Amino acid sequence: MRRLGLPAGRLSDEALLAGMATGDPEIALAFVRRFQRMVFGIAIAVVDDPQLAEDIAQQTFERAWRHAQVYDSRRGSVKTWLGTITHNLAIDAVRARKATPVSPEDLDALLGIVTRTPDTPEQWAMADEAASRIRAAVAGLPRQQARAVVMAGIYGMTARQISEVEGIPLGTAKTRIRTAMGKLRTVLGPERADHG
Repeated sequence: MRRLGLPAGRLSDEALLAGMATGDPEIALAFVRRFQRMVFGIAIAVVDDPQLAEDIAQQTFERAWRHAQVYDSRRGSVKTWLGTITHNLAIDAVRARKATPVSPEDLDALLGIVTRTPDTPEQWAMADEAASRIRAAVAGLPRQQARAVVMAGIYGMTARQISEVEGIPLGTAKTRIRTAMGKLRTVLGPERADHG
């Protein structure tokens, strides 16, 4: 298409992708310039970390280059395809970053339960009993609320990250967390008072 005298920046999305697969640096640059804002925007919305979002954007364009020949326009636009790649890479990055357990203090603060490191067998038994009560209380929540509170409390995800992962509006994610926490406080409140 460039043989026709058309600048790379004026080619269709599909033509840019096909040209990128050939390794043409001018077309690859035009492709990146066309989609870099969208790709970075998706990545930053999911990971909320500019450096990590830049890494994800780079990985997205590398993956698009490697898989350009398998793109099928019948399954969606180039923009949709690239957005899906970005979103999947970002979700993978969030999961990898959250593989480290949240500190017990953060989880305790989230659930409103004050605990100490057990020193005696009796304290260990009480801690185990408290953990069992918490697990039972979370299991008693509606599935969507339980998922939200676990993602927030155990995986340390923000409401924005939960909304991205679950594919729901940010307000819905916040409501699920808030409602679940209210129910947990109601269920665990009397038992906490008994041991306080």
